[in-house]
This record gives sequence, structure tokens and C-alpha cells, in this order.
Amino acid sequence: MLSPERLALPDYEYLAQRHVLTYMEDAVCQLLENKEDISQYGIARFFTEYFNSVCQGTHILFREFSFIQATPHNRASFLRAFWRCFRTVGKNGDLLTMREYHCLLQLLCPDFPLELTQKAARIVLMDDAMDCLMSFSDFLFAFQIQFYYSEFLESVAAIYQDLLSGKNPNTVIVPTSSSGQHRQRPTLGEASVLEGVEASLFYQCLENLCDRHKYSCPPPALVKEVLSNVQRLTFYGFLVALSKHHGINQALGALPDKGDLMHDPAMDEALERLLVQIPGLVNSVTASPEASCLPSRTPPRVGSPWRPLHHARKLDAESDGSTEETDESET
Repeated sequence: MLSPERLALPDYEYLAQRHVLTYMEDAVCQLLENKEDISQYGIARFFTEYFNSVCQGTHILFREFSFIQATPHNRASFLRAFWRCFRTVGKNGDLLTMREYHCLLQLLCPDFPLELTQKAARIVLMDDAMDCLMSFSDFLFAFQIQFYYSEFLESVAAIYQDLLSGKNPNTVIVPTSSSGQHRQRPTLGEASVLEGVEASLFYQCLENLCDRHKYSCPPPALVKEVLSNVQRLTFYGFLVALSKHHGINQALGALPDKGDLMHDPAMDEALERLLVQIPGLVNSVTASPEASCLPSRTPPRVGSPWRPLHHARKLDAESDGSTEETDESET
């Protein structure tokens, strides 16, 4: 049975909204790269398994950053994979630096940009130094907002700077009438006393922005709810409020609520079955409870099912470099 959303949209709009062409192009590229291996069991099986992995969200593992950020589904899948792979950091209560979180991100995406990790850390640390420690949950929810809504936040930052300097992005200024422009621009004394921008004016600008960024911004009603609680706010105060908002996290749908962040029964059961299959590992873990609290320094690598062998070796080489960086930051 077709969903109401599917029935309401023409075929071409639905396919564009779901980015089907992006996945078809990627599938064909992987088919050509691995045609010798795939020919042994058939093209039909390849496409079946490829789109099953897309539905399950595992298609983004160890892929290049350009692919990971290509669609909203890819971004949500990457957030979910990062949480599921490294939630033991939060379970153990470990605090990590921005560089160490970046190394974890590079284990899943070797060319993940440092700048994006720095921006997420800035939401948590605010005015503190960038080498301060952060909890897993604080970094994860800040990273979710910065990563998923990155283009939207770039536009928000530009709007905020305009308002801070006395400009109104929604106002058309007539050159022959300069009085209105002067009334909008605060004096130096006012700018030094007042912090941030007026929340109601900020929302008016963001409301128009949300209309233009229909598929990559938080729900406008929730943005209004965030801004209605304060009279003035700073840019990073706005980002902190977004990252902590329960409704925005639910609307995005990639991560569980903060109270359930350390619980993933399906993953726990899968890990238990895997540990049982490894001879001697369970005994060694139970014999040393301290060791069980520490994440493995050399976790087993699981290659993407449709990447060629030379690509897998390249990923291993790059991840080895990021592991050395983590070791250096700890010493």
C-alpha cells in the first residue's frame, strides 16, 4: 500500500525527494568497479543487496565524505552508525577531546573534514579552549545539529551577523530614505551592553530561510518554540538550544532520546553472539573487568561489501594514521 506522501506527489518529485537517482548512480559505479566479482552471482542480487543496505543505513560505512553528506538519509544513517559504534564511550563515562572524537569519525569516514568536528565541538565548549574534554552525549547531539543541518546553519550565521551589525536581511532599503537604516543600527554603547540579537526579529528572518531550505532545516514550529523562550540570544546560544531540544531530535529521527542513548538491545545481542563465536575472548574479558571497560585500540575492520580490495587497503592505511593521532593526543 502506498503512503499518503507518495500518493500526493508526482513520480518525478517523489523520486527527487528520495534522491533515488543518487543511489542508482552510486550503485552503477560500484557495479562497474566490482563487475568481475559481481558477475559470479548476478547483477540482480547485487542491486537487491545494495538497496537493502541503503534501507538499513549500512551503505555509508567507510565511504567518502561527499557520499555521506549527499542525502538527508545518508546523514541520518551516518549519525546512527556513529552512535551505535561508539556509544561504549558514553557508557564508560569517558571524556574525549575534539581531536579524539574526530579520530572516531575518521574510522567510519576516512576523509571526514576536521572543520565540521571543530564546529560541533564549539557548540559544546562555547568560550572554552578546543582541547577541553567533552562527554559523548554532549558531543553527539551537538554534532547531530551541525552535521545534518550544516548548510542551514551557514545561512543562519550570515543572518545573525547581519542583525548583529544592525542590518535586517528582510528589509529592502531605499537609498533616498536613510532614516530607517539609521534607526535599525544600534549605537556602539548599545552594542556593548546588549548581547546577541532580538529573538523575535531573528525568527522572522529564519522563517523565510526555512521556506527556502525545506528539506535541510529544523521544523519551523520548533524553531519558533526555541526562540519564543528568550528575548535575546547569541548564535551559539541558539545552536545549544537546538542541540538540546527533544522535539528537534525526534523530528530528525536518527538518534534516541538522551535517556536511552546508552541502550541498544539489538546491537548488544549481536555483540554477544559475536563474542561467543571468538574462542578465548569471553574468558579473557571476564577475567579482567578493568580491560572490559576500555575500548579496543585496534577494533576489527569490516570492509564495505561493494568496495574493491585496493580501496579497503587504502582505508586501513588512513585509519592507521588517525589511530596514531589519538595516541599522540593521549600522551
